[in-house]
Amino acid sequence: MSEIGLTSRPGPTRCSTRDHKVTAMFLHTLSIKRITPAGEAHPVPIAHLDNFAMRNFTNDAAFDDTLPIADGRLEAGSLVPLDRLHLAMTDWFRRKQYLQPGDTLRITAIP
Repeated sequence: MSEIGLTSRPGPTRCSTRDHKVTAMFLHTLSIKRITPAGEAHPVPIAHLDNFAMRNFTNDAAFDDTLPIADGRLEAGSLVPLDRLHLAMTDWFRRKQYLQPGDTLRITAIP
């Protein structure tokens, strides 16, 4: 069994074994909710998140490092621009009619 050494620094975590070096991504866990005009918050179904996350639908490599994990939950790599994610996801959900007129999308990082 080989030992793995981890370092804690800003930026990607670097791991090393005797023969290999690996760089791991930091992940953001995000809460994605549809907000109705009445202010009610509903988790976005995982099927809708998965539909957005598939690159052949978004055609944007910036969102390749996204992974839907549950209703209303998405993991995103540290290089995913969260402001662009919000704009692109809102646009996509409106075109697919996942957001109704008056609905908004709220994306928040979960610590």
